[in-house]
This record gives sequence, structure tokens and C-alpha cells, in this order.
Amino acid sequence: MTAQDHEDRDLMSPRDRFGERIRTNQSAESIQAHIIETEQRSLAQTFEELSRSAQVPQAASLLLGARRRYIAGEGKAAAYAQLLNADLSATLSNVFLVDGHALHPLTVLTDVRASDVLVAFSLRRYREETVRLGRLFREAGGQLVVITDSDDAPLAPIATSLIRVRTGSASYADSPTPVAAVCHLLSALTTASAKGARRRLAERDRLVARLGLYAPEQKRTRADAEGDA
Repeated sequence: MTAQDHEDRDLMSPRDRFGERIRTNQSAESIQAHIIETEQRSLAQTFEELSRSAQVPQAASLLLGARRRYIAGEGKAAAYAQLLNADLSATLSNVFLVDGHALHPLTVLTDVRASDVLVAFSLRRYREETVRLGRLFREAGGQLVVITDSDDAPLAPIATSLIRVRTGSASYADSPTPVAAVCHLLSALTTASAKGARRRLAERDRLVARLGLYAPEQKRTRADAEGDA
């Protein structure tokens, strides 16, 4: 970890990061350029490190072999959990979002099997709800995939598979870009080897049409295409 990384990790709260990273005398163009640069760097670092490890393929293998797949995250991390849940549930059965409402952690922990997997998004400042759920799930014998921003994160020592993302940013908020990219990577690897994925996607398309979930696409005529040219 570089000196800049250490300094960045010391900025624990959004308030601290705002005071350090945002300068009121900067133009919008300057801030935009700086944010784009740091987002690209964080994403590149994340992919470079993951390409040298087998953590994402290992996590995909755990999900494929699981009887039940649970996904959890609190606060901002809940958005990442919803994203991964949406992608995985399109091609896999028995994918459940632990959101505290439709599915409560207590319900999950009451019946954990060794063939169950929990994917936990645990990013600083590391919500206690997620840490407790991960620890209790692991103690009950389940497999734990942790997506986090530090090897020193609370759940890192007990993870069956640990996926590390770089979240350095020029904004007051840590970068969401590498986390969203890892969600996409993990779901893509899992789907690529999932039995019945093609059939499930075809059935979803049929039901989407029956339910009328999306606005109908406008058919383009040859005149339209020629007009674009």
C-alpha cells in the first residue's frame, strides 16, 4: 500500500474526505477531470490485482455449488447487494437478498447449511449489522464471500473467498465504480457456467412480454436508418 493509500484510508468519514479532497476554488471542469482520473485508476488497480488472483473465480464456484445464495449489505452497500442480486437471480435459482424486511438475518441464521453461501458487501466504515451476520453465518457452517476494500476489514479473516476492491476517489464518497464492476464480473463468471442459464433467461423474456414490464421498442424503418446516415 502506497503512502497515498495510507493517507486515504485515514479519511474515515465523508466529512473528513470532503474537507481534504474538495477545494471550493476549483472549477467544475477541474474537479471532473480529477474524479475521472482517480476512478479510472481505482478500476484499473482493482482489475489488475484481481487478474493475478483466483478470488473471483473461486467465489463464482462457491455460488454455483451452493444450495442457497444469500446476498447482504447495509447502508450504501445495500445498493451493491441489490445489483448483484438482480444479476444473479436472472440466471440462478435460490438467490435471496437479505434486506431486513422481506428477508431478515434472523430467518437466514436459523437454518444455515454447509452448502449455503453468503455474499457480504462490507466497506468502510464497516456496518456492524453486516459484520455480525457474516460472523454468525460462518459460525453456523456456511460459506462466506466478502467483497471489501481492505485486507484488514473485520470479515476478512473468516472469509472463504475475499474479493478486494480499490475505492480511492477524488470525491467525498469512496469510489463505487470498482465495486459495481466486481458485481458485474462475478455475476458474469457465475452465469457462464450456470446450468440452465440460457433456459431461465429465455423464460424471463417470455414472462416479461406477458407482464408488459417494459415500454415497447420502436421499430426502425429503412427510411429512419437512411436518415441517420
